[in-house]
Amino acid sequence: MADFRRFAIYHLPDQAALSSFGARWLGWDIDTGSVPSAWCGAAMETGGNGSEITVPDADRAAVAHLTETPRKYGFHATVKPPFRLAEGVSADALASAARDLASQTRPVTLHGLTIARLGHFLALVPDGPSGALEDMAFNWVKALDRFRAPPSDSELDRRRAAGLSARQEALLQDWGYPFVGPEFRFHMTLTGRLADAATERAARGLIATCLPEIPRPYIVASLALVGERPDGRFETIEQLPLTG
Repeated sequence: MADFRRFAIYHLPDQAALSSFGARWLGWDIDTGSVPSAWCGAAMETGGNGSEITVPDADRAAVAHLTETPRKYGFHATVKPPFRLAEGVSADALASAARDLASQTRPVTLHGLTIARLGHFLALVPDGPSGALEDMAFNWVKALDRFRAPPSDSELDRRRAAGLSARQEALLQDWGYPFVGPEFRFHMTLTGRLADAATERAARGLIATCLPEIPRPYIVASLALVGERPDGRFETIEQLPLTG
């Protein structure tokens, strides 16, 4: 694990169809650390009846453009945001602590997931209450904080550039990220910044073409320790089943 620049705790879909969609939609398979053999629409299996569809080349190019920004992170929901290791701790110790914490954490059941616009991008978000999930995520942020190096001045400046509330600034100071705890919202990013309403409509149409049926209820039964490679792309290090 010495080659990873940063580490994070993600939720990655347990369902094969949704995981495959995410890899092919974004153009990066975080589980295998590789580019999928076919992007969304190229013999993409649907979740409903297993049939295959083909999206025209122009639409595949549109998908590639829409997903350029989130691609390197892989299809995921962030639980503990990316961080550099603190001095005096090791990646192996982090992995061991994450395993222990997973053994004490119960799975969380959501009603389902739905597509929503968050600011300037589209994401899958909980369809209904998600307080238990928010509590679980903040517990992971706090429990593994001893492994996190403080953010650099440039990182702090980048976070502040968009404008933070007083509470977000306090969270940034305490936990290295402004959108944890009371500011956290579970989401699986689907697009980068949408330029206008027409772009959003086109994105929703392309997503609908490829998105498999999402289980209801949707159970968050595992997390994953992931790492940022030297090329900036994230890769799964270890799956962490929640068995508490």
